This record gives sequence, structure tokens and C-alpha cells, in this order.
Amino acid sequence: MMYQRILVAIDPSEIEKYIFEQGIFVAKATNAEMMLLHVLSPLEEPYVSPIFMQPDAIYPTVPPEQMDTYLQQWEKLKQQRLDWLRSLTNTAISAGVKTGFTQNVGDAGRIICEVARSWPADLIMLGRRGRAGLSEFFLGSVSNYVVHHAPCSVMVIQGKMPTTTEMLT
Repeated sequence: MMYQRILVAIDPSEIEKYIFEQGIFVAKATNAEMMLLHVLSPLEEPYVSPIFMQPDAIYPTVPPEQMDTYLQQWEKLKQQRLDWLRSLTNTAISAGVKTGFTQNVGDAGRIICEVARSWPADLIMLGRRGRAGLSEFFLGSVSNYVVHHAPCSVMVIQGKMPTTTEMLT
């Protein structure tokens, strides 16, 4: 199958470097355009908001100083990730692949499918972290969501399988 638009969903982890490289390879092989997508999710580390630290509070009370610090850290993180995406985009362009990037905030699975629909992508490439146990129960599986809701083909690239100790945390 020939792809014209490939959406590569990434975050800064070991497997993501491999996914990025695979994205470049497939895009070059099919002469496709590539879009890099990074989703910041306030429900996943290291993005956890102090508001989510008080699950039993209907109206959480966060001291203004703590909220200011959190917002400054959040802005710094967003900027670092944009710089990282810009760097990857430049690498892909240097490799001869027409590439753009976007960074969104929200639920990763839903955002990936929405961007794939609106861009519109022929293929979504993303990693599978191999979450299991409580981690998968509470956070769900982004790759599983995307496979079942994507408007196009999906290539899921397996990451490192967690150890038994990691599965229990």
C-alpha cells in the first residue's frame, strides 16, 4: 500500500527514537509526507497536576504559590517538548522527508485519532509501551484505543516489555 501522509505519534522515550526512524524509513520508501505528534497528558507522569493529587476533593484547594510553580513547570515542559519536536522535524527534513509537527494537550488516544482524521493521515505509527497491571488499568492503552478508533491504517511498534516488578507498580 502506498501512503501519502504518515502521522507519527511520539514522546521522548527509548522506543520513540526507533518509531521516529521507522517513520522516516516508511515515508522515504513511499514518498510520503510525515507529521510528528506529541501529546502532553496531565494525567501521566511527569505531567501530574497538583489538582489531581486530591481525588476526594470536589473543589481542590491548591495554594497559589504551588499553582504558580506548577504552571511555570508546565510551560517549561511544553517549550522543551516543542524544541525537541522542532529538532526531530529538522532531522527528518534533512533526510529528505517533508515533515511538520504538532503538540497537543489531552487524552493521547483521542488526540491521535482526531489529528489523523483532520490532517488526514493514511497511516498512524505509534509505540506500545507494554503497560500491564495497575498502570494499564488506570491509564489504559493508547495503542489499543488508536487501533480500535483510528480512521486509517495503524502500525504499532512494540516497546520493551516490562519486568515483573514494573508490572506491579
